[in-house]
Amino acid sequence: MSKVISAHAVSVDGYITGRGAGPGHGLGDGGTLFDWYSDGDTQSQVFDFFKLSEPSARVFDELAGRVGAVVAGRNTYEDSDHFGGGSPHPNAPLFLVSNRPAPELTERQTLCKTVEEAIEAAREVAGDQDVALMGGGVLTSALRAGLVDEFVLHQVPVLLGGGRSFFQELPSHVRLDLVQAVAAPGVTHLHYTVR
Repeated sequence: MSKVISAHAVSVDGYITGRGAGPGHGLGDGGTLFDWYSDGDTQSQVFDFFKLSEPSARVFDELAGRVGAVVAGRNTYEDSDHFGGGSPHPNAPLFLVSNRPAPELTERQTLCKTVEEAIEAAREVAGDQDVALMGGGVLTSALRAGLVDEFVLHQVPVLLGGGRSFFQELPSHVRLDLVQAVAAPGVTHLHYTVR
């Protein structure tokens, strides 16, 4: 059975965007969170426009190669300019979680009312591959529902001091096991499983 995973670039103080994020402004002033995507000399095998350091390419490509479908929240969708009508992953369709209509959806995008519904639909499409969660709200909702198997924090050594927090409030503690920690130029990749 496929797993539900999440992998996000995050600041040391827990932000996935900087201040001023929104439609047309993407990450706000938090663009430094993604410098490691282009600061290396190793071409990604999944995303042809990423050139990462060798250790980052290993971690990133292993994760990205597992993804068969993506579930994203409405804020992430809007802030990312609707992913240009596609998906944040070149080979995986997008399942958008929103209670509001989204008339601009394309054939690669499906609207779902709840994270549970989106994950179930994404699993059907993904088959043996994994379902990737994109956005702090979607991850938090999936954690509340007990649906997350593992996640990776691509922790960037910066304190943004504001923006959109990665984790929102949870009803209880979520216990994790560290699977792998990989230090790379400009980022440390922390891979956890959820107990």
